[in-house]
Amino acid sequence: MKTKVVIVGGGTAGWLSAGIIAAKHCANSSSTQQTEVVLVESPEVKNLGVGEGTWPTMRDTLRQIGISERTFLSCCQASFKQASKFVAWSEGSDEYYYHPFTAPAGYGAVSMAQAWSAKDNNVDFESWVCAQGTICQQNLAPKLPQMPEYAFSQNYGYHLDAGKFVQMLHQHCVEKLGVKYIQGHVEQIIPAENGDIATIALTSGEQIAGDLFIDCSGFAAILIGKHYQIPFASKQHILFNDTALAVQMEHGSDEVPIASCTVATAQENGWIWDIALQNRRGIGHVFCSDFSTVEQAEQALFDYVQNDPYLASKKILPRTIKFTPGHRETFWFKNCVAIGVSAGFVEPLEATALVLIEKSAEWISQQLPRERSAMTVLAKRFNLLTSQRWQEIIDFLKLHYLLSNRRDSEYWRAHQSVQSIPDSLQESLLLWRTQAPGVYETNQRFELFSSASKQYVLYGMGFKVDQSCSTQISQKEDLLIKRLRNETLHSTEKLLGALPTNRQFLSRIQQV
Repeated sequence: MKTKVVIVGGGTAGWLSAGIIAAKHCANSSSTQQTEVVLVESPEVKNLGVGEGTWPTMRDTLRQIGISERTFLSCCQASFKQASKFVAWSEGSDEYYYHPFTAPAGYGAVSMAQAWSAKDNNVDFESWVCAQGTICQQNLAPKLPQMPEYAFSQNYGYHLDAGKFVQMLHQHCVEKLGVKYIQGHVEQIIPAENGDIATIALTSGEQIAGDLFIDCSGFAAILIGKHYQIPFASKQHILFNDTALAVQMEHGSDEVPIASCTVATAQENGWIWDIALQNRRGIGHVFCSDFSTVEQAEQALFDYVQNDPYLASKKILPRTIKFTPGHRETFWFKNCVAIGVSAGFVEPLEATALVLIEKSAEWISQQLPRERSAMTVLAKRFNLLTSQRWQEIIDFLKLHYLLSNRRDSEYWRAHQSVQSIPDSLQESLLLWRTQAPGVYETNQRFELFSSASKQYVLYGMGFKVDQSCSTQISQKEDLLIKRLRNETLHSTEKLLGALPTNRQFLSRIQQV
């Protein structure tokens, strides 16, 4: 029995979904293949194009799809991302901390967080347990040039040009993976007797039937929203930001450093992202329209750009993106599943957009239903898992705000309101007051944010643990902690002397 998967919408969500599913079920198969993947894209819709930061999961995704890392880096003007750097989030001055992609030394074997919390030292947590923040501060690459593709000295993801990424995926999916591409605008959705989508009709008159329809139509949400009327659950009472101003700025020269992390700089009523590619930087201001006007946000963005010595022209003409933070109440309904912005959208803090696309498409690829009865069971499980992931994202993003000591604006003061903090996050904070986040505190097998990530944010923001409640460190654990600490110091020194800068590594790629 052949299963026909119809993806409505291109962009990053559509083409990543097509590539992940086709790579497993269509590539290198015979004429008797059981799966057909069709992507329908309207020529009238432009790619949102703000998802320029990825998690390390993208390395596995690209490898599974069959794309060379060298090709990807060159085609997408991509650079390495090893961490997120948070500036002025705690006190509103020049202080900063890193949330790196490399876990603390000894993670899962011993709690370095507990040992660090018990010490009275001037070394920040991330530097005490990991070399990656120090490496990022020097704009170094996460690997040596002679290493194989996707191998690393320090765990990493990417910064990429979203438009070029879509073009590369489009070409690869069609030419290498057998995805059928149809350009056209969906005019009508024709239901089956059981309420499933039977076919979609294009303005050209062509009708496309399918077994599973994936809605990647972005904010339009043509299938899950307009057709099925699945409600959208706003989370603006938790995450206030609803507007973004985005610009693309050229590097001042071919010699300026390329940052090896996403920089998130807190502002009076929001924060500014800064993502460095090989040829340019993507910079944007995310804010809440209840606390700031567009003109005020533009001025904050202008001031940020003016104060940067590494940019070329200082003129900004930002694109405005309005959004309501939140997600669908149901993600898979009947034979339709939403992936990407059609499923939900929140601010780009911690770059969750692309990883949710990857994880959703991978789950569907691994569990692709061959019978309609199986689809009902899988839809129920997918909805439960995806709901948990959205709750996890919302809690984790909110954590960054409520830990802040900033009280310089109503925006920051409002984030401290108990009414704006989810019950699940309040419970976690009660737990973390007496013990560091650990690997056993959750039963979720596929959690997005590990306890290591929570440690980096908590202690980077100055969160304090009640030492009177802490479990005493045994002599055996103490010896292991001392050894791991020495190894971290040695590793940091060694990597600082061996790794090339981001620009050096990427320039070498372009010359080959």
